[in-house]
Amino acid sequence: FSFLQERLRYMLLLLLFLHGADSFYVPGVAPINFHRNDPVEIKAVKLTSSRTQLPYEYYSLPFCQPTKITYKAENLGEVLRGDRIVNTPFQVSMNVEKKCEVLCNLPNKPVTLTVEQSKLIAERIREDYYVHLIADNLPVATRLEFYSNREEEEKKKEKDVQFEHGYRLGFMDGNKFYLHNHLSFILYYHREDVEENQEPTYRVVRFEVIPQSIKLEDLKADEKSMCTLPEATGSAPQEIDPSKENQLLFTYSVHWEESDIKWASRWDTYLTMSDVQIHWFSIINSVVVVFFLSGILSMIIIRTLRKDIANYNKEDDIEDTMEESGWKLVHGDVFRPPQYPMILSSLLGSGIQLFCMILIVIFVAMLGMLSPSSRGALMTTACFLFMFMGVFGGFFAGRLYRTLKGHRWKKGAFCTATLYPGVVFGICFVLNCFIWGKHSSGAVPFPTMVALLCMWFGISLPLVYLGYYFGFRKQPYDNPVRTNQIPRQIPEQRWYMNKFVGILMAGILPFGAMFIELFFIFSAIWENQFYYLFGFLFLVFIILVVSCSQISIVMVYFQLCAEDYRWWWRTFLVSGGSAFYVLIYAIFYFVNKLDIVEFIPSLLYFGYTALMVLSFWLLTGTIGFYAAYMFVRKIYAAVKID
Repeated sequence: FSFLQERLRYMLLLLLFLHGADSFYVPGVAPINFHRNDPVEIKAVKLTSSRTQLPYEYYSLPFCQPTKITYKAENLGEVLRGDRIVNTPFQVSMNVEKKCEVLCNLPNKPVTLTVEQSKLIAERIREDYYVHLIADNLPVATRLEFYSNREEEEKKKEKDVQFEHGYRLGFMDGNKFYLHNHLSFILYYHREDVEENQEPTYRVVRFEVIPQSIKLEDLKADEKSMCTLPEATGSAPQEIDPSKENQLLFTYSVHWEESDIKWASRWDTYLTMSDVQIHWFSIINSVVVVFFLSGILSMIIIRTLRKDIANYNKEDDIEDTMEESGWKLVHGDVFRPPQYPMILSSLLGSGIQLFCMILIVIFVAMLGMLSPSSRGALMTTACFLFMFMGVFGGFFAGRLYRTLKGHRWKKGAFCTATLYPGVVFGICFVLNCFIWGKHSSGAVPFPTMVALLCMWFGISLPLVYLGYYFGFRKQPYDNPVRTNQIPRQIPEQRWYMNKFVGILMAGILPFGAMFIELFFIFSAIWENQFYYLFGFLFLVFIILVVSCSQISIVMVYFQLCAEDYRWWWRTFLVSGGSAFYVLIYAIFYFVNKLDIVEFIPSLLYFGYTALMVLSFWLLTGTIGFYAAYMFVRKIYAAVKID
């Protein structure tokens, strides 16, 4: 009975979240209760920089190390993201203050950095690296306070607070480098309600840090590893001179504060995006685009089609029908199989695989199951779902291949299972070699790569074959008209019927419907932000599907009216036109928003962008192709053909 109660509670929590409440939590994740003096472990995740896009593990720099270094076992998503979660020597106890304590080495024996280590630290400071720590699975944040552009009188009263993920490794002043060697941790706890005679329990609800740079001489330390911080005005920062050895102390202090924040909403600080309005604006903008499209579609297509079908079906005007023009003329060629049917069906199979994966991932994430608190869950889920969706990809590819008069189903299935994943794996492998060369933790380790290959050939490939086998055995799609023996000659086409013009015209509307969401996704990927507005993303995805289908129908109608029946490949290419705009946007984002100057980070950016654009083209091309195929079968089924 208690189990049922627990389940009901989770369902209520889910409903609350869907109702638009900001607080959410993953069903099945239990909070940790601490008593006073219980140790709260502080772990390090990685060092990141949006300038280099190369994460490094915490101990790649000469920080203080505990006596025994233990790494946390990680899931696939964490490994792919470059997280290497490891223990640190910080001693933090629940609700116990620490004024100032030396982290390692006795005060009379400061840490001595060699010239090599000093150079490395100076380089990482120049590259703008941030350090990411976690306490009780909460990432550390640096509070940024600034006055917003309000009236002068209000300025004094109200500050805007925003949080930065992690803390800066150090800062530069002129050509000098300064390291943040003192960390003031501020941890917030929520006191839980307990019975009268029980010891109070606490839960960690926020983890902030104020990093400071304090010169060795100004840190007055005694034999017991205690230290006193200098006055804020009189202290000099700890300089790191890359040309010689440097001596310094790593110190930290701990301050606890009580908070009203409940444990369930402790992630809100990290996830509250200050501009939710812009998302609503984006959704409304997209809906307007879709209605505009639907209007055009229903007016032009339905009215024109009705007229066409009525004209074509009038049997008495034999003379008129002799000079008929438009899409009825190509009825004997419209279902003529295209060139390279195996490659077309393979690409569409991968598109279906991607479509199913993205739909399920966004939907599950929208229900709050893939929150950032379960690190790497999104990536892991996406990888596994793509493998398992191979059965659907194979089925649709097999059925289409048979419809296009294909016979070599085994070769077709192999092509479907390896063409798109092979390109992705190839690009990732080449990029990985460069990341390995930089000794970054973002490099996928060899065992993980072998595991991914095993998943590809052990799960995805057999499932694609299974789906392909059943799809190929199934009755092919029923085409309403027969194909003539001799192909009809295609008249000369106008300039605006060119493929590239089509791509440019077809891509702009679906892209316009989603580009604001794209900005936030890019910030999440390239600037280490959290992205958690999956409700918005789900709506945008639905709008994208609708607008791609509509634009594809319009384009195929115009093409058939121009008596050009080679629509199979063209529809697939043209419907994916918005991928071209995504590429243009990615270049714009690189130039305007990112501060990347070196070769390898630029290569990484454009390598991963190429993968995104390719996947997006497959996705939108597949959606458009199936919409157009259904449309073409519908209109030819409606006309009487002798």
